[in-house]
Amino acid sequence: MDVTIRPGRREDVPQVHALVRELAEFEKAPDAVTNTVEQMTADGFGPAPAYRLQVAEAKRRIVGMALFFVKYSTWKGRGLYLDDIVVREPFRRQGIGKKLFDAVLAIAAKEDMKTMHWQVLDWNTPAIEFYKRYNCSFEDGWVDCKLTDEQILAV
Repeated sequence: MDVTIRPGRREDVPQVHALVRELAEFEKAPDAVTNTVEQMTADGFGPAPAYRLQVAEAKRRIVGMALFFVKYSTWKGRGLYLDDIVVREPFRRQGIGKKLFDAVLAIAAKEDMKTMHWQVLDWNTPAIEFYKRYNCSFEDGWVDCKLTDEQILAV
């Protein structure tokens, strides 16, 4: 199958949002997605984009995506955070995820990022094995923390 990896565009957002929903189903959290196509479009393609995309396209259809953004570490400087990498279920195990990951990795190198971060669920063995091929570090001793919008507003 001929797959092209390219930067995502505004018109790709509906298909990207569908991939996000597919990922939520895979991660057993279908009701956790509250983001909308409209919000993703505004956040990624408005005056101050909050994220960037690489998409995998086959026959003019988006079959995978990688969403990432710049983060900053006081210890290391600029880094890239890969929030999600998703390949539609019928297209998995065909090397598309690797092409997307490599495209983001190339951007991190070209833009002189000092680190590249992402998370993987501890039960997602295929993804963990995939990332091990890159000789990445799996961090111990760090606990993820977050506040929801309700919690932020309650402060």
